[in-house]
Amino acid sequence: MNRDCRGITVKLVKIFMLTGLALAALSASAQELNYVNDILVITLRSGPGNQYQIIKTIPSGTEMAVLERPNQEYAKVRLTKDGTEGWVLTQYLTSKPVARQRLAAAEARLAKVEEQNQKLNEELAALRQSHGSLEKDAAALRDQYDSEQKRLARLQEVSARPLQLEAENKELKQQNITLSKNLDILTQENNALQDRSERDWFVAGAGVLLVGMIVGLIVPKLRLRKKNSWEL
Repeated sequence: MNRDCRGITVKLVKIFMLTGLALAALSASAQELNYVNDILVITLRSGPGNQYQIIKTIPSGTEMAVLERPNQEYAKVRLTKDGTEGWVLTQYLTSKPVARQRLAAAEARLAKVEEQNQKLNEELAALRQSHGSLEKDAAALRDQYDSEQKRLARLQEVSARPLQLEAENKELKQQNITLSKNLDILTQENNALQDRSERDWFVAGAGVLLVGMIVGLIVPKLRLRKKNSWEL
């Protein structure tokens, strides 16, 4: 039975070495901690020998503090669970937890790692979902940014229009002033031409009247002179 237990222990130790799980070494203050090895039960006696009274039986894996070792056969121990003191055979003690305890601890650590892994996977899924949501938000913000840029360009164009209109208005006012001055000059020239034309017409009329008067004075005399010449 001991050989089978030792064989199982060796196999379990090899499994633990392959999986890379660290084995925890426990210590209790300055005292040396030992465990009942893989034998199912041992006896805790009131003294270092088979002749002493059995205080209680101890199952495999029970943790205890070694108080003294007067010889290689027996050790005085105190059970860490209830403080009971007594003597046990040292051949049944080991400085490490038994295989099933190490297996249970390894399984507990593995379960914890798996739980942490599950949480990490859930967090990763949540982060991926959040990342997807952020990507959508970023795309929406980019679209909004492009829209705002176009709107800003239109506003800049519209805001620049009044300045352009003001410049055009100033230019039109200047042109209006120039045209007004030119109109005044043309009006003055037109008035001068009208005055000159009226004078010319007046002079022409006076000349025609004078010529008419002269002709009126000369023609009768010419007729009278011609008549007298016919009579001779």
